[in-house]
This record gives sequence, C-alpha cells and structure tokens, in this order.
Amino acid sequence: MSAAPTLRIERELLRQTGARWLACVDEVGRGALGGPVTVGVVLVDLDTRSAPTGVRDSKLLSATARERLVPKLRAWAPAWAVGHATAAEIDSIGLMRAMRCAGERAFAQLPDRPGHILLDGSYDWISRPEPALFNEDGTMSEPDVVEDAACVTTRVKADMTCSAVAAASVLAKTTRDALMVALATEYPHYGWAENKGYSAPEHLEAIRRHGPCDQHRRSWSIPALSTQES
Repeated sequence: MSAAPTLRIERELLRQTGARWLACVDEVGRGALGGPVTVGVVLVDLDTRSAPTGVRDSKLLSATARERLVPKLRAWAPAWAVGHATAAEIDSIGLMRAMRCAGERAFAQLPDRPGHILLDGSYDWISRPEPALFNEDGTMSEPDVVEDAACVTTRVKADMTCSAVAAASVLAKTTRDALMVALATEYPHYGWAENKGYSAPEHLEAIRRHGPCDQHRRSWSIPALSTQES
C-alpha cells in the first residue's frame, strides 16, 4: 500500500499563499451513467491537526472503512461540505459546468470563504472561465464575475498524498453512495444500491431491458443504448 497521505502539502500552500483557510476539493461520480456528480470540500488551516488514522483516497477503502471514518472526519475537519449536480443538470450544461455548480453549492455551505483552493487532478474546473465578448446571437455578453474568487492549485493524485483532499473524497463518496442507495428504492431495476450508477454489467443489462430513467445521463453515449439502437 502507498504511504499514508499527510497535511504537508496543505501546510506548505497555506504558508506560501498566506491564506487563512485552504479548501481541499475532490469529486466523485464523474464517470457514472446515472445519479449526480458530487463534490466534497474540507477546510483546513495551519492549526489543523493531522487527519485521523486510516484516511486514504476513497477508492482505496472498503465501504465499511469509509463509513467508519465519516464521524471521525466530521469531528476533525474545521469545516466541510458536500454539493451535488443532478443528471439532468449534467445533460443540460455539460459535466464540467455541472461539477462547478456542485462545487459552488458545497462552498456556499461553508462558514468561511477559503483564501486558496487545492483541487485534485490536472484541470481547474472550479474557477469560472473568462466570459466571451459576444453571445452566439451577436449581442454583448454580461461579465460572469466572482468577487474575491480564490486562486486554485491543481495537483494530480492529490487524494493519494494530501490527507485533507482524501478526506473530501471520503465525505463526497459516502454522501453520494447513500443518495444512490436511496434512489435504488425508487428505481429498483438498475441495482444502484450495489453499483452506485456506474457501468457494471448488471446495470448495463438493466438499461437494455428497461431503458434509461430520468436519473440517467441521457446525453451520454451509454453502451447499452448504443447496442440497443444499432
């Protein structure tokens, strides 16, 4: 197993930037065929003590291990939040913008505005892009300005090396999993209590047999539908 993540990188960023709060961010559900995309955020500062023993990227932990960590992480983190964007929103505005919406919903729940953001991955999907000068119909676009927007640092595999990012991953994963288990009672055909909306064989077979529901990302090229249509 890889070395346990620590707060070393988070503390270095806090010292380098002079930020009071660092928001550590990870998402889950990006590759699912159904259900929301979910973003977890954990706030830390220079006084935050080391994370509870056992914290890892959520993908490396069993469901039982993740659930056992949740109350410890909630008690440890100075602040944390989870936000979602629905399958319908993903279809309407695209995955990256939906992830940004989920992130903004999580940030809106925090008691303090972070001075800097540490984001897992290589692409900054949190920051809003610069607005275009003109809309498609030729009219002038309105600036999409975020006041006091925090700067973002991206780090590949931050959830493997940064314990606050790993904690955000666990909180996002357990929250989304619980939501998918609840949805499974409304949509029993798809096995979401087990596959959580991902492309497991039984999920694809259920889509072939029953078609997609309103919790599926219908704009996506779902293999079962492609086979069905051909």
